[in-house]
Amino acid sequence: MNALTAWVEQALGRQGLDISVASSDASFRRYFRVCADATSYIVMDAPPEKEDVRAYLHTARRFLDIGLNVPEIVSTDVQHGFLLLSDLGSITYLESLAPDTVERLYGDALGALIVLQTGTFTDPEGFPPYDDAALTQEMELFRQWYVAYHLQRTLSTDEHRIVDHAFSMLCENAKAQAQVWVHRDYHSRNLMVTPSNNPGILDFQDAVVGPITYDLVSLLRDCYVRWPQERVNDWALGYYHLALQSGLPVGDDERRFLRDFDWMGVQRHLKVLGIFSRLYYRDGKSSFLGDLPTVHRYLVDVCAAYPELGSLRSLLLRCAPPDR
Repeated sequence: MNALTAWVEQALGRQGLDISVASSDASFRRYFRVCADATSYIVMDAPPEKEDVRAYLHTARRFLDIGLNVPEIVSTDVQHGFLLLSDLGSITYLESLAPDTVERLYGDALGALIVLQTGTFTDPEGFPPYDDAALTQEMELFRQWYVAYHLQRTLSTDEHRIVDHAFSMLCENAKAQAQVWVHRDYHSRNLMVTPSNNPGILDFQDAVVGPITYDLVSLLRDCYVRWPQERVNDWALGYYHLALQSGLPVGDDERRFLRDFDWMGVQRHLKVLGIFSRLYYRDGKSSFLGDLPTVHRYLVDVCAAYPELGSLRSLLLRCAPPDR
C-alpha cells in the first residue's frame, strides 16, 4: 500500500492524500478512491503476477474511441499494475434497478451495447476470439468446481457423456452466431448509473470477439437480479429490432434469435456455477455462493424449453445447490 500511495501522490502532484477503499471484484484487483482539488479518481491495484493491466488499457482505449462511457486513463504504471482512472461514481445498476427505473436503465444499457457491438465494424479482430477452446474451458469449471468441489459429487460415465454432448451443442450454437465485440461481463454490478452518457461501464478487460447474444444474456439474465421470463423476452426482442436498425447481423428470424439467446445463457450459466464455486474454494470469497440458486434456476428453466437439452436438465435437477 505504501508503494501505491507514493505513486498516486506523485501522479497527482499532491502529498497526504486520503485514499479509501472503493470496491473489490471477483479477480485479484483492488480499487481505491482518492480526491485531489475536488476531483475524484479511482486507483486500480492489479498485482502483476496475477493480472495484466495491458488488456484493460487496450480495451479502455478502444471503447473510449467509439464513445462508450468507460473510465479515462489519467496515469499508468504497468510494471507495478497501478492505474489512475477517472471516477464514474459509486451507484451501480444493481442497487438502482427497480420496477420504476428498470425500463430507463435497461434502455440505456441496451443502447450502449449496440454502440459496443458496432465497434466491431471498426476492427473485426480487435480482441481475441471467443473460440471453442475458450467456451469449453469455461464450461469445464461446472464439472471441476461446482460438481466436484461444491457438491462433492462424482459424475457417472453416462452423466459425463450428457455433459460432453451438451458442451458440444452449446459450442456449435455459439460458433454459428454472428461474431462481434463482447464485453464478457455486461451486468448490473459492472454498469454504473451516471448523470450523462449512462451507463458507465466497468470490468471490460476480458473483452473478446464472440457470439452476438453473449452480452445481452449477461444483462437480461443477470446472476444478481431476476425478472419475469416474458419481460426478458420483450427486452431481448427490443434489442433485436434495434440491432437490425443499426446494421448488426442478428438474422431475420426472431424465434431463432431467442433460441440463440437462450442457449448462450446456458453456456454462460454453466460457467458461472463453476466460477462462483471456485471463488469460494480457491479464493475464499463466499458471497457469491448465495447467487448459485438463481443461476441454477435459470439453467433448469431454459433447458425445459428445449428437448435437446432435456438430459442436461435432468442432470441439473440432480445437481441442485444445497441449502446454505
